[in-house]
Amino acid sequence: MAKKDAMMMMRDESQDKYNVEASDSLASQALVLPISDAVPIYEQLVTTFPTSLKYWKQYVEAYMAINNHDATKLIFSRSLFNCLHISLWRCYIRFIRKINENTAAEGQEETRKAFDFMLNYVGTDIASGPVWMEYITFLKSMPAMNPQEESQRMTLVRKAYQKAIVIPTHHVEQLWKDYENFENSVSRALAKGLLSEYQPKYNSAKVVYRERKKYVDEIEWNMLAVPPTGSYKAAYNRMVPRIEYAYPCTHLEEQQYMAWKRFLAFEKGNPQRIDSSSSNRRIAFTYEQCLMYLYHYPDIWYDYATWQAKSGSIDSAIKVFQRALKALPDSEVLWYAYAESEESRGEIQSAKKIYESLLGNNVSVTALSHIQFIRFLRRTEGIEAARKYFLDARKTPNCTYHVYVAYAMMAFCLDKDPKVAHNVFEAGLKRFMHEPGYILEYADFLCRLNDDRNIRALFERALSSLPPEESVEVWKRFTEFEQTYGDLASMLKVEQRRKEALSWTGEEGASALEASLHDVVSRYSFMDLWPCSPKDLDHLAQQEWLVKNIDKKSDKSTFPNGANSIEKGSSGLTSNSKLSTPSTKVVYPDTSRMVVYDPRQKHVTEMLPNAAADGLPSGSSSMKSTSNVASVSSATAKPLHEILKLMPPALVEFITQLPAVEGPSPNVEIVLSVLLQSNIPTGQAVKVAAAPQQLAAAPSGSTSDLSGSNKSRQNPNESSFKLSHTGKRKDVDRHEDDETATVQSRPLPRDAFMIRQIRKARGVTSSQTGSASGGSMISGELSGSTE
Repeated sequence: MAKKDAMMMMRDESQDKYNVEASDSLASQALVLPISDAVPIYEQLVTTFPTSLKYWKQYVEAYMAINNHDATKLIFSRSLFNCLHISLWRCYIRFIRKINENTAAEGQEETRKAFDFMLNYVGTDIASGPVWMEYITFLKSMPAMNPQEESQRMTLVRKAYQKAIVIPTHHVEQLWKDYENFENSVSRALAKGLLSEYQPKYNSAKVVYRERKKYVDEIEWNMLAVPPTGSYKAAYNRMVPRIEYAYPCTHLEEQQYMAWKRFLAFEKGNPQRIDSSSSNRRIAFTYEQCLMYLYHYPDIWYDYATWQAKSGSIDSAIKVFQRALKALPDSEVLWYAYAESEESRGEIQSAKKIYESLLGNNVSVTALSHIQFIRFLRRTEGIEAARKYFLDARKTPNCTYHVYVAYAMMAFCLDKDPKVAHNVFEAGLKRFMHEPGYILEYADFLCRLNDDRNIRALFERALSSLPPEESVEVWKRFTEFEQTYGDLASMLKVEQRRKEALSWTGEEGASALEASLHDVVSRYSFMDLWPCSPKDLDHLAQQEWLVKNIDKKSDKSTFPNGANSIEKGSSGLTSNSKLSTPSTKVVYPDTSRMVVYDPRQKHVTEMLPNAAADGLPSGSSSMKSTSNVASVSSATAKPLHEILKLMPPALVEFITQLPAVEGPSPNVEIVLSVLLQSNIPTGQAVKVAAAPQQLAAAPSGSTSDLSGSNKSRQNPNESSFKLSHTGKRKDVDRHEDDETATVQSRPLPRDAFMIRQIRKARGVTSSQTGSASGGSMISGELSGSTE
């Protein structure tokens, strides 16, 4: 039954093989199956997640449990280099010690070599302390039959200690204490010199460990390697489905990516100032660990390979590129990066083989790969090799018009042969007459040849064969050409033909047949120079929208943004053809839904969503001053009262003191000055029921009074409001003291930015009143500095 369920789960997982929750369920099912039935499940899991610690470890422990040593060795040989995690390597050491425990001296030597092999790969890990301690304990337990063997054993132990104490690990302090005890037990005289020599190195490792730990703690070590999704919530659910404390479900993918980037940058800085060889080994190890989790990120592979090349290890860089292509065979950019690396070193034949391997994979061959190989052949083997491959490439099913354009422009610009380029364009025209993008590229080429006659002929041929909905961009370019190079008669004629052709396509209404000032603006503008002001452009855009939507029942507030909606070519204003590459089917937005932003059209209902339902007039202006709020009729007093009851008293008090707002946002400096000169009440100091009366009774002048005086904002009992402290308190007495403290009694902020903001706000107040206010909360040295 368990086997049947596992097989069903495997079929379900094939639909989304990177589903972590389903994979964990499969692994749990494999635990209760016989090893013969569990092997297909394990193979599927480690194939999908080749760097996963938990799946490799579970797989190898299943074979270790039945003492199948040959299968265990095979799995270790497949997993150890893909998964540089201490847990898996310690499992490997346990296996080696187990199979060699009864083989006397030979077995101990094999075990020692296995320890050396492991520490050579993962000995610099921050969690490798226990491994070093286990290794040293093993060395101490080795038998010594004579003084020479005893001396050799002591030498091995000393070297192991001296390597371990300079590595920033969790157990570096314990290792140092053990090393001190070891040296003192051997010879106190010798110990003094050795300990004084290694004390600075140990201190450096201890300091670096503290910094290193900060970066390591940011990394989620239980995460599985899945492709980047772009959706942080989906990435969290896929990578860490059962860990609730790791990170918020948004941004996990980004957080882990940046955590590894910071860790790599830290290691590249060589904070311990060790020799370059040791530093490079440590950086390479960090990259390998990073790829355990960011296995599907091509930029990490590329960074690793380029770092290896810059470090002088070309062979290692090549191996990294080869591993990257094996991990991400569909990443076209990695193929190009690898070929570029070989070409830059002068290995032309090697680079050519890389291109041929890419083109030999029919699944990943694209038009871009044809183009890049043609360019490679042109710069490495010459014109004839590029021409020969182009003739072959144009017969392939994945050859698009881009290949024709690329080869034609190469012949024109590099080979200086406009005749060949013209012939290529003409040959492509027979095949791609239906592609607006190709027509426009051909027209640009003819413009470079100053062949205006053939340009007009090309436009006429294309427009006669293209359906109206696909000819918008071609008409736009034809109109632009005539407006720039044609006479007035041809200009007007093409504009009229364009209007007639596009009048019923949905792009423009029947009213577009009429002449408009937009047409004149289009004809007499150049690049970013316009024959009218921006306000005129706004007006023309709004009027054009009204004409197009004259039969639609739309509110006036739904005007399009005039300044941004004017696009040369929409009704005579032609756009720069290089701004975007037109597609075969041009899709335009529904301009009838565009809205011009105007802060004057903001309603109270936008600020208070339920106000209209409670009786507030939906067409009233936004609250610009307290007098506007006070002028609300008595019929709306009750709904406003209900709304204000929901607000905190401090917020109500703050709103009453805000100045009138002009434009989309208030002046930040003025708002800061109001905040700094206000005594905001606490929740206990003011009753919520009194908030509406205070808001309505406040004089309108108080909202714009920035003199710094608090007289117009005084509480009726003429006592200052108390500011409440937020945050945790250590004891009740301190809490009470903080609540009774006034703003004036608090020390000035030490933060330079806050002091600058306070001084700026103070300057605004002084400039509006002519003198510093005596009622300001700012006093002492700061107050004196503004005078």
